[in-house]
Amino acid sequence: MTTVIETTRFSVLDRSRTREGHSGPDALRDTVALAQDLERLGYHRFWVSEHHGVPGVAGSAPTVLAAAVAAATRKLRVGTGGVMLPNHQPLVVAEQFGVLESLFPGRIDMGLGRSVGFTDGVRRALGRDKDVADDFAGQLDELLAFFTGTSATRAHARPSEGLTVPPFVLAMGEGASIAARAGLPMVIGDLRGREKMLRGIDRYRAEFRPSVWAAEPYVVISGTVAVAGSEPEARRLLIPEAWSMAHSRTHGTFPPLPPAERVASLELTAKEREFYEAGLRGHIAGTEQQVADELETVIKESGAQEVLVTTSTYDREGLLESYRRLARIARLTPA
Repeated sequence: MTTVIETTRFSVLDRSRTREGHSGPDALRDTVALAQDLERLGYHRFWVSEHHGVPGVAGSAPTVLAAAVAAATRKLRVGTGGVMLPNHQPLVVAEQFGVLESLFPGRIDMGLGRSVGFTDGVRRALGRDKDVADDFAGQLDELLAFFTGTSATRAHARPSEGLTVPPFVLAMGEGASIAARAGLPMVIGDLRGREKMLRGIDRYRAEFRPSVWAAEPYVVISGTVAVAGSEPEARRLLIPEAWSMAHSRTHGTFPPLPPAERVASLELTAKEREFYEAGLRGHIAGTEQQVADELETVIKESGAQEVLVTTSTYDREGLLESYRRLARIARLTPA
């Protein structure tokens, strides 16, 4: 009997997190190598992210990194999770994806988000204010018009015009309604906020309007999934990111990921401990059977067509082993 997991697509977003003792360039090369491994395991797509001026994240130019990933793979779909549209002129974004699609036809995805720079300094350097994200829906319309040749600017994006690059909206806050009104596939997370996520999915489906991009709703749920031989081993994979997030919430900086063993030896303040423990809760983590049961539940509850895994950790071999185990759970077909 086929399970709902086996009929669901599984994909990965890698944020090129830096690790203690490893450089930013190392993190970018790790991302490309991971994509090659995941292609062999049978994952559907591989996305990279956009962060500016964040010490713990090397991925600042997602279309450039996506080009490197696509060049290093053969069949894997490659895209962005996402390009933060308020940071860029829609014409330039259209041109970049047009170039990617021209070089790697039929393999490129255009994941789009509405976040702006993380700090005032970064926003000043980008020439953007916080409120620029308020017109995300308008920026999205303008971007898509460059692909259909209907831009009100009367400018033409070359070589993008006439090409089909599947757009996805990363839904945060009102993003579900924006995705629905534009008739676009939606990526929503995270898995820890299950009730909020399900409300967003319901709103998206209720408000969805068919478009030239999608005839019906398409839901991708995203979040951390860690699979190991035991619960403690799976929890160990979560520790570096949980500590890094706790540190960012209490110190204002987002540091490289430390080894889980070093985190265990640290003295944490009460506030740091609170954020750290919160960062360990709510993820899908455990043995293959435990993760399979949890995934079966959340996929049935959400009706999602795809799961986008966003796990980050210090131990790259442990991370790859987690993806191997997840591929077995989902019965992915190796390349």
